[in-house]
Amino acid sequence: MLTYYQATADQALAFPAATGQVEADVVIVGGGFAGLGSAISLQERGARGVMLLEAQRVGHGASGRNGGFVFGGFSLDIADLLRQLGPAQGRALYQLTLDAVARIRQRIARYQIDCDAQYSGVLLANWFQDDQPLRELQQFMQSQLGVQWDWIGREQLREQLLSQRYTSALFESNAFHFHPLKYAQGLARQLQAGGVAIHEASRVLSIQRDGAHWRLQTAQASIRCREVVVCCGGYIEHLYPALSRAIMPIATYVVATEPLGERLQSAMRTQAAVYDTRFAFDYYRPLADTRLLWGGRISIQDRSPEQVQRLLRADLLRVYPQLADVRISHAWSGLMSYARHKMPQIGRLPNGLWYAMGFGGHGVAPTTLAGEVLAQALTGEAEIPQGFSRYGLPSTFGPLGRLAAQATYWWMQARDAWRP
Repeated sequence: MLTYYQATADQALAFPAATGQVEADVVIVGGGFAGLGSAISLQERGARGVMLLEAQRVGHGASGRNGGFVFGGFSLDIADLLRQLGPAQGRALYQLTLDAVARIRQRIARYQIDCDAQYSGVLLANWFQDDQPLRELQQFMQSQLGVQWDWIGREQLREQLLSQRYTSALFESNAFHFHPLKYAQGLARQLQAGGVAIHEASRVLSIQRDGAHWRLQTAQASIRCREVVVCCGGYIEHLYPALSRAIMPIATYVVATEPLGERLQSAMRTQAAVYDTRFAFDYYRPLADTRLLWGGRISIQDRSPEQVQRLLRADLLRVYPQLADVRISHAWSGLMSYARHKMPQIGRLPNGLWYAMGFGGHGVAPTTLAGEVLAQALTGEAEIPQGFSRYGLPSTFGPLGRLAAQATYWWMQARDAWRP
């Protein structure tokens, strides 16, 4: 079954597999937002000889399967980030994510990417009865980061979200939402037009040193290059053990309803995207064709579309019981890549291999950030910001780590259920 994004993107867009003996300057492994972002940032700096290799199709993984939210921050809680790095360095990294949001807006306009971008902000809706934690978050964002999130009270919120579930919300006006696969395809078209060689169906089987260069093998090609950037995320499998063991692939689930037409107004009277204040939160948004896209849950299981549909339909009806008879038209899952510390892993191994991964469930802006800082480093413009080196590549302990992550999620889910 196609995802909603695959069904509504350009299915005819395709790039040839890599074949034969090939030379390149920089090879990027992975055709998601981190790989595409690295390539476009290099292209914008005039780099030549850039090649991008994708095992499936551009945007096949998490980048083409996510909720489509574009906002600042990381998977790691912002208060934890400031505590771990100190206020100055923590604020600097957070600002880079806001810069990335602006950069995505600029690229949509500059390259005329038709990706259903909806510049209507994002609502953080309070699931619980106590408003105080949300008030404190609003004050924290203003005092520590200089970011203004607007307060939305109960009555005003219920004019926008016709649900008894929420008590208040914060509104992030700078955020927006879009069709992520259309955006990925738009970047790929621009890369191709600018001379970047994109190859789909070109899974990298090995990466090895070849003197002062690197040698990459696919099923049909042998590629020699000066630099390699690995951006495989949760789909890295066993490609490069030093990186693979530092990643925890975690699935999340998404569904899209049938087009609702005017009936969408019975649930939502806003074009803003929405997520809530639980640890195990729902996220959803109205689509350009009046469908409702709904996502949530994390799991070590990559469930079938039928299982995803059953789970998320129940979650949707907890918030909007008035949509009980609405049909789900698409259901899918995608693998996110988590590090133990929940921060992106951006850097260079001692042997010279570059990498960008571990973006978790908050990756659209950070992947764009990663592409920019990697391009700066590769061209000698600037070093990778020091804050990222604080987090490194700690082992996730394979299956045991995934079981521990699942248990933690269940515990937090239970804690949310007990909280009034």
